[in-house]
Amino acid sequence: MSQWDGKSKGTLLGYKIFVFCIKKLGIRTAYAVLIFVSFYYFVFARASNQSLWYYLNKRLKYSKVKSLWAMYNSYFVFGKILIDKTAIAAGLREKYTYEFDGIETLREVIAQKKGGILISAHVGNFEIAEYFLADLDFDCPINLVTTDQEHSHIKAYLMSVSQRSSIKFIIVKEDLSHIFEINNALNNNELICFTGDRYFEGSKVLTEELLGENAVFPSGPFHIASRLQAPVVFVYVMKEPALHYHLYARRASVKHRDAQALLKEYCLSVESILKKYPLQWFNYFDFWNVRG
Repeated sequence: MSQWDGKSKGTLLGYKIFVFCIKKLGIRTAYAVLIFVSFYYFVFARASNQSLWYYLNKRLKYSKVKSLWAMYNSYFVFGKILIDKTAIAAGLREKYTYEFDGIETLREVIAQKKGGILISAHVGNFEIAEYFLADLDFDCPINLVTTDQEHSHIKAYLMSVSQRSSIKFIIVKEDLSHIFEINNALNNNELICFTGDRYFEGSKVLTEELLGENAVFPSGPFHIASRLQAPVVFVYVMKEPALHYHLYARRASVKHRDAQALLKEYCLSVESILKKYPLQWFNYFDFWNVRG
């Protein structure tokens, strides 16, 4: 099955090594360690290699040689993003620069006093957005709708080395009580953020074409966004060379109660980002369900 199992790649030891390198040796030295870590995954991560190969060779139509080189570099970029996320959360925000493409879109959304729904994807590094928004005096709480499926020992360790985050979490629950939390947040003119590209077994789904092949997506974010009277924005935080990030915000056209149309627009938006940043696709599982 192509649904995600709810657990990100990485071990507690791996995160501890990154944190040690960041604090004792510096961010760029930590990047250097990735030369070996990336090679390990390139050689031994069979399942994610198969999925990554399909994305690069079949969906992006890369040649075999280019696909192999891109596979290694994808792991390398992903490692950099993990390091950046940890470094910024640990208080090294001043080491990074950024540019914001679409800040006026978000300002307009907040000015409407209806709250806002942000839909992102597992591309780039959206989790660090709050640290850059803080520089812009963007005084609006962000609520991340998520499941509590990550390795608890990794979460506990990262919390121990990180500064307190301003992001609030809304945990998806079987009794659907999270819907009331979302409504309350919107009524308070807060932002709700979903990722629209991963689903879990037993959840309701929608199918849409992405990069020329049908894939399955969680229906929840798109049903909720198309039914609530709140503006919808697609958002991405993409890594550039060195210690620089590019934030994107694009207003979505929403037809009331038409989740499929919103999903189609979302897929086109994700495709446009992947054309610019093909190595920052981090769904390392059978996304298109080609292995059955």
